[in-house]
Amino acid sequence: MTFKTPDWVKDAVFYQIFPDRFARSERVPKPSNLEPWDSPPTLYGFKGGDLLGVLERLDYLQDLGINAIYFNPIFQSTANHRYHTYDYYQVDPILGGNEAFRQLLDAAHRRGIRIVLDGVFNHTGRGFFPFAHILENGPASPYLDWFSIKGFPLHAYASRRKPNYEAWWGLRALPKLNHDNPQVREFVMRVAEHWLREGIDGWRLDVPLEIETPGFWEEFRQRVKAVNPEAYIVAEIWDEAEEWLEGDHFDAVMNYVFSRAVWGFCGGEALETSYRPGGFILYPMNGQTFARKMDRLLSLYPWEVTLVQLNLLDSHDTPRLINFFRGDRRRVRPAVLLQMTFPGAPCVYYGDEIGLEGGPDPDCRRAFPWDEERWDKELLDWYRRCIGLRSALPALRRGQFRRLYADPAVYAFARPMSGEAPVLVAVNVGEASATPVIPTRGLWPDGALLTDRLSGAVWSVSEGAVRPTIPPFSGVVLA
Repeated sequence: MTFKTPDWVKDAVFYQIFPDRFARSERVPKPSNLEPWDSPPTLYGFKGGDLLGVLERLDYLQDLGINAIYFNPIFQSTANHRYHTYDYYQVDPILGGNEAFRQLLDAAHRRGIRIVLDGVFNHTGRGFFPFAHILENGPASPYLDWFSIKGFPLHAYASRRKPNYEAWWGLRALPKLNHDNPQVREFVMRVAEHWLREGIDGWRLDVPLEIETPGFWEEFRQRVKAVNPEAYIVAEIWDEAEEWLEGDHFDAVMNYVFSRAVWGFCGGEALETSYRPGGFILYPMNGQTFARKMDRLLSLYPWEVTLVQLNLLDSHDTPRLINFFRGDRRRVRPAVLLQMTFPGAPCVYYGDEIGLEGGPDPDCRRAFPWDEERWDKELLDWYRRCIGLRSALPALRRGQFRRLYADPAVYAFARPMSGEAPVLVAVNVGEASATPVIPTRGLWPDGALLTDRLSGAVWSVSEGAVRPTIPPFSGVVLA
């Protein structure tokens, strides 16, 4: 099947923002009972971050090299994460409401920054009007078949009784929609179309595989692409997803397969194996195992899909990257370099670039510390440099992929591209410097001089290979 994925995503560097925790503006009125910004996050507490706070930090994001933002849910909700949606047409007032979103969207677009929203279409909050209607009217409610109700009265708030309606993972606060109902289906489609017409650039879909109604996601794609053919549809799928990426469902998935491999390779003996992100077991891996994992990953999907996979190193659903490495910040550097040079669209979870730490939820959702004295400035500079290289070298965004070398500590690949100079990337996750012999036949002739765009060092190609010296927990980008 021949199909196109959104062209702009191939040049995108995403930044994931958890709206309650990124930035707070004095221009957005707030309720009084908010947690102190720098206090540890809790399951139910609100910090009061908002969308005008994001607007006021667009200079920061642009300086970092970001040109796309993925927002966790922004619609009205009773939860700080806003996955308990009760009005899909209204931005939460604590975030500044629809007007704040309009200002942010316009300001971002003027800077060439795209906006992707989180679509929570599998379940709602208990305040969603059809569910509230059933709570008030019982079996007389005309919205009865919007959900799967098993008895009355509803045990929506009876904490000692199981919910007598279908709910996500049995959580009574998240009643599951009945997508077999054509009215429910049409409601979701119109919500998706509405915000695309308002100007958003795509949807990240929450737990889409839990919507099993035949034809649902095929229709969703058709409706979305009819409004904006360049809209990005990226799904939260934690494992391999070939059947969903054939041109009739989603453009891409959140690439946790890539994440797990990077955690294992760059984490090595420091990897925190007690974590189970997405239920998956983590284990250290050497460069050869990592190479095989990447070879398989790159063989799964059409190249059009591979170039727009959302390559993340952590998210609101995982511990922070640094915590995967038990605080060993050296290991973050090769991980970030791999992320920024690998095929696909990299996505930075807010605060990673300044060394923000955090364990499992809710700790991974700490507030961004805007006191620069608390930032890891060296790490921030590394992010800027790696993102800058991706922006400066077209082959890192759109080039093909060729694995060149792997040993226990070193992994190297090339990104050749027609009409552009090829780029060679090598990372070293070992404790000592390495000088691998990396084959370059078909890329450069003997005598070619290759400059490391990170350090400025120069190596020559001889006997069909280049022999760069790679510092520990670092890498080279040769062009």
